[in-house]
Amino acid sequence: MLFRQLFDSDSWTYTYILADEATSEAVIIDSVFEQHDRDLSYVRELGLNVVAALDTHCHADHVTGAWLMKQATHCQIGVAAAVGAECTDLALKHGDTITFGGETLHVRATPGHTNGCVTFVTADQTRAFTGDALLIRGAGRTDFQEGNAADLYRSITTQIFSLPDTCQLYPAHDYAGRTSSTVAEEKAFNPRVGGQARELDFVGYMDNLGLPHPRKLAVALPANMRCGAPEDGIYPTGPTWAPVVRNYAGLFEVDPTWVASHRDAVTLVDVRQASELKDALGDLDGALHIPLDQLRDRLDELPSDKPVVTMCHAGKRSGMATVILRKAGYGDVANLSGGLLRWRMLGLPD
Repeated sequence: MLFRQLFDSDSWTYTYILADEATSEAVIIDSVFEQHDRDLSYVRELGLNVVAALDTHCHADHVTGAWLMKQATHCQIGVAAAVGAECTDLALKHGDTITFGGETLHVRATPGHTNGCVTFVTADQTRAFTGDALLIRGAGRTDFQEGNAADLYRSITTQIFSLPDTCQLYPAHDYAGRTSSTVAEEKAFNPRVGGQARELDFVGYMDNLGLPHPRKLAVALPANMRCGAPEDGIYPTGPTWAPVVRNYAGLFEVDPTWVASHRDAVTLVDVRQASELKDALGDLDGALHIPLDQLRDRLDELPSDKPVVTMCHAGKRSGMATVILRKAGYGDVANLSGGLLRWRMLGLPD
């Protein structure tokens, strides 16, 4: 099974992508609205078919990207039935299963942080995605959103600590850069619920945390009751001048076939060295030649009335050129995907 752990530095949220490598069917767990482009770029680059966008609970510290992922991939949205969120396709309950290709996630209800918390467990019980129920050396707060410390204690001890000691635990958040733990570690060392702590110990600890409310609470909760859908229900769009795609590396790219049929609508900027213009790839008619190492000093040569498409041998240096141009204030800029190598491979004209 393909497994990736991604991170949002603003909300300290971990997002997980799991995929069956034989069929390329995938699920995404605890996505973040602002990181949707990153997540979508990744699944597209790997050729994954997202079948479900899942949330471990109704988050109070960030807006989920589930609705955005559904609009982009036609996947289903899964969240606990106890949440009562709109737009839910899979109203999950304890004992349910989610299948993607030959892989399966089992749903365990783990209320306490909120009444709609679930933990997703792989079929072989080697990984569990605990949301905010059990954190690394911690546990989710229980002082709002129908939280209950006694319920959380029972959820952790009966539903998570009952997994094999070697099971890897992956939370929705960590504020110290820790990426995972195990059942054995948390049983032994979790200062709130480990070390044979009784329910009374845990409740006393949790009831005295004294934490401020999450700063995005007022925005996140109502948005997440809509599965992350904007109030106007309109999918946010990116650049409109071309079918520009942002890749997983964060670079904006455009397909050569589109450029070939819209040559008059863009300014082509070739950032190769002058000596390369006579190699086997040749050059393209009408392209402006500015070597990459001269680009910062020759910005005034770029026309301002058209979007800019940068290009080079394989689209690597020209990718850096888009970064330079965007920093200089050029908004409508994209890299020629695959460079001249792909242009020639596709048999496009000079």
